[in-house]
Amino acid sequence: MKIDARSIAMAAAMVALAWSGNVPAVAATQAASTAPSFGANVYIFDPSMAQSQIQATVDSIATQQVDNEFGSQRYALLFKPGTYGSEANPLNFQVGYYTSVAGLGVSPGDVVINGSIYVHNRCLGPGNCVALVNFWRSLSNLTINVATPNFGCYSGEFWAVSQAAPMRRVHVIGFATLMDYCSGPSFASGGFMADSAFDGSVIVNGSQQQWVTRNSSIDLWTNAVWNQVFSGVIGAPAQSFPSPTFTTLATSPVTREAPYLYVDSAGAYNVFVPGVQHDSAGTTWGGGPTPGTSIPIGKFFAAQPTDSAAAINAQLASGKDLILTPGIYHLNQTIEVTHPDTVVLGLGFPTLIPDNGNVAMRAVNAQGDLVSGLLFDAGAQSSKTLLQLGSGHEPSSASDPSMLSDVFFRIGGAAAGKATTALTVNSDNAILDDIWAWRADHGNGVGWTVNTSDTGVVVNGDNVTAYGLFVEHFQKFNVIWNGNGGTDVFFQNELPYDVPSQAAWMEAPGVDGYAAFKVSGGVTSFSGYGMGSYSFFNQGINIYAAHAFEVPVSLPAGSLHDLLTIFLDPSHGMGGILHVVNDTGGSSTIANPDTPVTVVSYP
Repeated sequence: MKIDARSIAMAAAMVALAWSGNVPAVAATQAASTAPSFGANVYIFDPSMAQSQIQATVDSIATQQVDNEFGSQRYALLFKPGTYGSEANPLNFQVGYYTSVAGLGVSPGDVVINGSIYVHNRCLGPGNCVALVNFWRSLSNLTINVATPNFGCYSGEFWAVSQAAPMRRVHVIGFATLMDYCSGPSFASGGFMADSAFDGSVIVNGSQQQWVTRNSSIDLWTNAVWNQVFSGVIGAPAQSFPSPTFTTLATSPVTREAPYLYVDSAGAYNVFVPGVQHDSAGTTWGGGPTPGTSIPIGKFFAAQPTDSAAAINAQLASGKDLILTPGIYHLNQTIEVTHPDTVVLGLGFPTLIPDNGNVAMRAVNAQGDLVSGLLFDAGAQSSKTLLQLGSGHEPSSASDPSMLSDVFFRIGGAAAGKATTALTVNSDNAILDDIWAWRADHGNGVGWTVNTSDTGVVVNGDNVTAYGLFVEHFQKFNVIWNGNGGTDVFFQNELPYDVPSQAAWMEAPGVDGYAAFKVSGGVTSFSGYGMGSYSFFNQGINIYAAHAFEVPVSLPAGSLHDLLTIFLDPSHGMGGILHVVNDTGGSSTIANPDTPVTVVSYP
């Protein structure tokens, strides 16, 4: 993820008001509840609690987490059904790293926040306030009636984030912005939104370089920068790529919303599993209850970071579903999901680290398995893969597909780690819904021979559908797609920054570099929409990639739609990408920095 300044077109005027970020340090106290034992870092709020107590708790967590980019703390902030705050006395609070905020209602309207739940720029130094590293946080399943009196410039719902910061099942009533234009330069590089509705406001996209919005409803989207993709979004901008760079699909081919925790009218906890939709648009909840099924909490094993992989596996083998509570799980063996239709739900960004070079998690049968809300960190001993979905072309039904939603991978950053591949998808008909696989370009344990990893995502299954595929900095092909009948809606990539020499980065003799996205030669059908790859080679020498995308020329005409490449940061970068797809499309180098080089249709 880029942390270097560069020129980006702005949609909103800068306001010369800087937010200090200072909040009082208040000891966090868990709210009393009838919840199962989710551990010390899951806070459950009730509308009967004093608002001052809620405010003190969420502010204390934000104070700790807003700059805690590679820390070990993890939190889930959960709100029982009811109303919090008022127009006169709103509840306004910030969301920092490794913090998930969610309502516990059946529908977003069951939990109403009068106020704002916000993410602002992170100031990394004087004149360097950006959202480029606002990762690993989430907001879901509630309504925000925007009320921000006395907030100065911040008079709205600010969600200035980049990768791995999803917004799901959120209803925003009032002004909303995806950039923080109150402190500069305000660069942002997000992001993902699904099953959400925005009423009575303009959404300021502003400086967001790329963004994907799926199955939502919006009033007005202000602008595009490099790559904006809308799939099944009511009110989306019309298809106009490449000027402006809007890619718009009227419907999403096949979707399944993320499972979520809720409290029913009797006060019992359950997990709701939304059903599969085909050729859909808009939210699942706007016209009535979301279709799907409920699983009582007693069917789940709520794991703690102190639980061993063997203990977790014993529960899974007995037929339990799994909730992973906040924390870091060191695994000396693979977590094995052996039963079909198993739900694995993370609260507060639980982080799985394989300590012995093992696979962190493997779904063996992968029929209807749902994995949501997890962060996988590579361990010091190299793993073949961190998450494996399926053993290989299982007879998976298209009516009950497996799904990964808000599942993120990290090679280095927190500590030195290694893995050949981050994610391997062997199951047919699987859905990938918001994936960020990141070989770290900053943080701890970072270097060409330190945090080694060949490929971010390998798809072997047939008829796999991906929305919001973010894959960055891997050392060979960032994505390899071997399955037939696949679809990818939105792809964002940065090639590795730290290539030491051209000789060290060659796909084959005479072929410079590796493509960001490779569709293998045996594939006869694949569809891609809104796919971008960027280069920023920062070692002071010219490094080139011959192609950003490599696909069989035998694919049906028009299989790929709206491709682009970009050369980043002419003050530091060198080299570039010579062709967009195969040998089609111009080059992106210092001759045309920060400018999309596009191919509208291929072949």
